[in-house]
Amino acid sequence: MEPLNYLESFLQSAEGGGFSEAARRLGLTPAAVSKNVARLEARLGVRLFQRSTRSLKLTEAGERLLQQARGPLAELQGALADAAGDAGRPSGVLKVGMAHAVGRLYLVPLLAEFLRCYPDVQPDWRFDNRPVDLIGEGYDVAIGGGIELAPGVVARELGRPRILVCASPAYMAGRPMPRRPEDLAGMEGFSRRSAETGRLRGYVLRNGAGQEATAEFKVIATFDDPDAMAQAVKLGLGVALLPGPHAAPLLESGELVRLLPDWHAEVGPLSIYYSSKKGLPAKTRVFVDFIIEQFKATGFAARLDRL
Repeated sequence: MEPLNYLESFLQSAEGGGFSEAARRLGLTPAAVSKNVARLEARLGVRLFQRSTRSLKLTEAGERLLQQARGPLAELQGALADAAGDAGRPSGVLKVGMAHAVGRLYLVPLLAEFLRCYPDVQPDWRFDNRPVDLIGEGYDVAIGGGIELAPGVVARELGRPRILVCASPAYMAGRPMPRRPEDLAGMEGFSRRSAETGRLRGYVLRNGAGQEATAEFKVIATFDDPDAMAQAVKLGLGVALLPGPHAAPLLESGELVRLLPDWHAEVGPLSIYYSSKKGLPAKTRVFVDFIIEQFKATGFAARLDRL
């Protein structure tokens, strides 16, 4: 098993940006991690990192190994954890990717119950507002929208968010409520830039009668994080088109109000993604089932429909 330990030390050092962070994740000393990486380099006959007193940078060989090894290693670790488990008892590190606000608002509150049910599973949650490469980056599960259904990946829908036009009560004080999308033209607001492509996002609003329109207002700032947009709107600075999961808690608390309630923009479903391979690790299987059951129990999909 030593070569696997060497490889894991390398991957954690590459992902964590240094031996100290890798040591923290692995429960080792930085010196032990450094020795493991050096032994791996000696076995391979190549240098994987360019080292200096202040930084650790991957070489070209290191970059290639990182891309090629992290997915297969995660699968192998899952298989080993299952094989070593007590009659298939779920155990091991569970790497999950999720968007910042969705994770903070809807996943973190479920963590205590999951840990109570499955104490041998160690969640490793990565918060990122970009669609992850489930297989290539070695994730067990991803939760979000817009993730490509590559071969070997399946998705189970959790809910269908919509894009809503929102403002704060303070911003709307003394202003007439808009009745049509064109009534937004005299208001200030926020545009959103895609964190993946860098392009400004554009949404087409639709109503129940099938009419379409664009929401145009005076843009005062552009953000690439919808949660940050929601907080700026809450401060009374202007209007914004917000995803339902981000807007829901603020609308329900009265901190935001929905403008043009008959209009919204459609986006793809929020789903939980995982590998479709046979012999799915027990830790992954129970997590997927747990999240689906909890989202159903809390009425997540129905909550989005009521907005």
